[in-house]
Amino acid sequence: MAGGKQTPRQKMINLMYLVFIAMMALNMSKEVLTAFGLMNEKFESANISADETNKFLLGGLASKANDEPARYTEPYQMAQKVQKLSNEFYNYIGSLKVDATKGFINDPVTNKLPYEQMDKGQEIDYGWFEKDGLSAKGKEIEARFAKYRADFKAIIGNDVKYKFLIENIDAKFNTNPVKNKDNQDIEYLDYHFKGYPAVASLAYLSALQNDVRVLERESYDLFLGNSLKQAASMKNYQAMVITDKSVYYQGEAIKYKVVLGRYDNSTVPTSVVVNGSAIPASRIKAGQVESTSVASGLGEHKFTGKFTFMEDGKPVVVDILNSNYVVVGRPSSATISADKMNVVYIGLDNPISITVEGITSDKVNASATNGTLKKTGNGKYVFVPSAGKEAVITATGTMPDGKAITSKQVFRIKTLPRPRGLIRGEYDAKGPASNLAQVSVSAKMEDFEFDVNLRVTQYTIVFPGMGSEVVNGGGSLPASAASKASRLRPGDVVRIVNIKAKLDNAPGVVIKDPTNATFTIQ
Repeated sequence: MAGGKQTPRQKMINLMYLVFIAMMALNMSKEVLTAFGLMNEKFESANISADETNKFLLGGLASKANDEPARYTEPYQMAQKVQKLSNEFYNYIGSLKVDATKGFINDPVTNKLPYEQMDKGQEIDYGWFEKDGLSAKGKEIEARFAKYRADFKAIIGNDVKYKFLIENIDAKFNTNPVKNKDNQDIEYLDYHFKGYPAVASLAYLSALQNDVRVLERESYDLFLGNSLKQAASMKNYQAMVITDKSVYYQGEAIKYKVVLGRYDNSTVPTSVVVNGSAIPASRIKAGQVESTSVASGLGEHKFTGKFTFMEDGKPVVVDILNSNYVVVGRPSSATISADKMNVVYIGLDNPISITVEGITSDKVNASATNGTLKKTGNGKYVFVPSAGKEAVITATGTMPDGKAITSKQVFRIKTLPRPRGLIRGEYDAKGPASNLAQVSVSAKMEDFEFDVNLRVTQYTIVFPGMGSEVVNGGGSLPASAASKASRLRPGDVVRIVNIKAKLDNAPGVVIKDPTNATFTIQ
């Protein structure tokens, strides 16, 4: 039975596997973000078509199992298990896409996501990672990938004719660390998702779903006995360009491979042309080509070309599909901002956000003058100034090619504002004399951006015509002061002066004495 009819668009998307990594998260152009959104739409459309094709193939296998049970019953049972496993893992990847789209609402007119706004991936950055490693969610994701591979291999077994499927699942769903250009191992999820825009992660996850459907279809093809025919004819192959990443800085080297969808040592082309340039024969190895070019010209670019093979003594030309990559400008500065305002206060934990365009936070180092700067999370810091009128915070980010970007920001240093004294929570309270003995004295910083708790440690209460008393703490009056309060008459004004207060969480920080408060007897 034939492998099911596919449209040219279906074939193109199934074999187009640009790796959506390294798209830098900040200040990307709207056109670039939209391009990735449109690519995601193509993958999702192809996934729908692939699902219909797979249902058609599975139905054909069911018919063969009914007509020739001795030959096809076991393959059909295996196919049913593959379908169940594929659907479960496909849906699980779909659940991960929620993290990429969370917080974004479809446009009511176009019913599409706002791709131009999806330039940050906080839900993934903060949900899948913590500190320098994976969060519980990140570990769960890698475990699900491993389970999918193991369960698939258990279904297939050790039959040599299914070796092709085993190699495919290991190649497409392997979560081992990835080596970067400096030959350093980077965790799989970190390499592919950390620090990238939400729309890039969304497209990459849709591409993984497409890989699931393609692997499912290849399984059905083998169960139907189509593998020999497909392996024998070069006309059933398509060429594609796989880059080490899909976004590059201007002037950065592009490393890529041109490969066949199903290549082995027997599929060596006689000639290869990419973007009009012939590739030297020395770079043609086992059905693939390894080469480089230079990223130039900002914007979107395409790989085009041809693979030429000899089949039955005649040349067979296989077109390279239009595979896209994007060139962006190199970042030139860091972005540093105070979370509260462009002022920092002595004695307080002032929250600071530090990001460098296109560089993940683990590659950013920061320092400060006139105080201490401590990292608390992904791009988050706490700065405690000690003295002086200004503090300079310096951020240095290291790019993948080893080059450093440094930027500085000046912040004004201020002391805490003077609190206002309160009695019964009011600046000028009124009430009967009996109420005065029970009220408390407190202090508050008005119109202050930070949430600070002040604790009154002492104050002096002045009674008209009866002198004054010093009261420790901010609670109700001691007996001697309460006795004087009982002798007050309507119209008498009691003053609360010399109020002393401290910060609850930082008792060592010097606080200006709060203003006076009054209580008028009614």
